[in-house]
Amino acid sequence: MTSDLLRAAHVTRRFGAFTAVDDVSMRVQPGEVAGLLGANGAGKTTLIRMLLGLIAVTSGRVELLGGPPDRERRRRLGYVPQGLGLYGDLTVRENLSFSARAYGAAAPALPPALTGYADVLVRELPLGAQRQVAFVAALAHSPEVLVLDEPTSGVDVLARAALWDTIRAQAERGAGVLVTTHYMQEAQQCDRLLLMSDGRLVGEGSEADIIGSTTAVAVSTGDWAQAFAALAAAGAPVMLAGRAIRVANADPAELARVLSAAGIEASLQPVPATIEERMLMLSRQAKAS
Repeated sequence: MTSDLLRAAHVTRRFGAFTAVDDVSMRVQPGEVAGLLGANGAGKTTLIRMLLGLIAVTSGRVELLGGPPDRERRRRLGYVPQGLGLYGDLTVRENLSFSARAYGAAAPALPPALTGYADVLVRELPLGAQRQVAFVAALAHSPEVLVLDEPTSGVDVLARAALWDTIRAQAERGAGVLVTTHYMQEAQQCDRLLLMSDGRLVGEGSEADIIGSTTAVAVSTGDWAQAFAALAAAGAPVMLAGRAIRVANADPAELARVLSAAGIEASLQPVPATIEERMLMLSRQAKAS
């Protein structure tokens, strides 16, 4: 049986009266890329910090590499936090050298995209370049577990693709990877998805598993702004992508009635749901429970 590299068992974390993570159980195994998805404030970063032993659990249990997340086990971990964990008053070369020596590893070679930044202070780098430096630092000691909290935020499309090639290469050599992202195209590259909403784990599995039989309705109208407002006022789970209106898990006849009452002409077409729409439905269900 494959052992879990990261594991949470019924983990809860409270800050006073506020519950940031509520009874979450999850795992990451060798060779897989697990995507942790959810809106801002869903509890993703708090869960990660508990898994790594950076904050204590209120209840439940976390394990890193088969035991408590102590300093020795964290030496076998690669971590890119949202704040990147770099020293702004050190150069790129100095940051990488310092990080590698902390793990007892040799300083990594700079990839071609960063060569010109070797002697530039990190605080003077564009955000995308800073994230690439943090990524290189996290991999210098060939970690067994890689935890990446929004690693591609602010990175251009080509750099994101290159970083995901690296993520996949790490999984192929046997590392377990836990990654958070707001880019649904990146979520599709994960082997398994974990969906959080309001501190709870509300969905788990592949994209197809999570979407299941959920459908949506595409609404086409010239009065898209008024249509969106009317449907939202009626409590429909409406989403807008550009000027395209979509409503998850909805009855076309009921939507037509709402739009007609608002004096809006529209055509409605049932379509397969997206992962974002299923996430919206699961979030609504979690809040209602």
